[in-house]
Amino acid sequence: MTMLARLQNPLRRGQALKIITGLTNFNRDSVARTVKAAHIGGATFLDIAADAELVRLAKSLTNLPICVSAVDPNQFLEPVAAGADLIEIGNFDAFYAQGRRFEAPEVLELTRATRALLPEITLSVTVPHILALDEQVRLAEALVEAGADLIQTEGGTSSQPRHGGTLGLIEKAAPTLAAAAEISRAVSVPVLCASGISNVTAPLAIAAGAAGVGVGSAVNRLDSEIEAIAAVRGLVEALQGANHPSLRV
Repeated sequence: MTMLARLQNPLRRGQALKIITGLTNFNRDSVARTVKAAHIGGATFLDIAADAELVRLAKSLTNLPICVSAVDPNQFLEPVAAGADLIEIGNFDAFYAQGRRFEAPEVLELTRATRALLPEITLSVTVPHILALDEQVRLAEALVEAGADLIQTEGGTSSQPRHGGTLGLIEKAAPTLAAAAEISRAVSVPVLCASGISNVTAPLAIAAGAAGVGVGSAVNRLDSEIEAIAAVRGLVEALQGANHPSLRV
């Protein structure tokens, strides 16, 4: 059974929850805390930096599927050998503050190179939010043709919420929600909506057409494991509520 098949049920139900420890987070204690919170809180799978030692650490703490993220195909080889279950080209947010941009041709070439290097593993690819929405859709279609099994959206770092509270959370998620809505109508593979997602906006992502959500800072920046577990459980409940029969029209 492929990893995509293992994830099929939560993706089909719109209840897939990926907890992200951070592309540049190599701190073992921090990663371990988030992994434990994801496991106890009921997440579907995890996304960690592409590091073999971190993969072995995560595997010692949970039986959840482990995704590793990188922007260099060669960085996937050792983590996959160490037991990573799927891979992600992306989580580009970590690079934008450095002025590093990922344009469509580069992301497509990274996808082709990664698929050539690792032809069998489940592959997720992030569509950069710096592209216009129509360009994001065209890139997503090309990525699927190049072998992407999952498409992930982003946008939290580009939003500038003007309000606090619930309204601010919705404003923060607006770019990635818009991308999920457009891309999910254009591609046949599952779409994960990530970056800027919270328990408030996770149901909106599913309503927009996403099969699940990826959440990072809303969990991994919390100070304690107990807080992180509560955050994961809140997200799980939000996704379950989004699919409750009484809320369907």
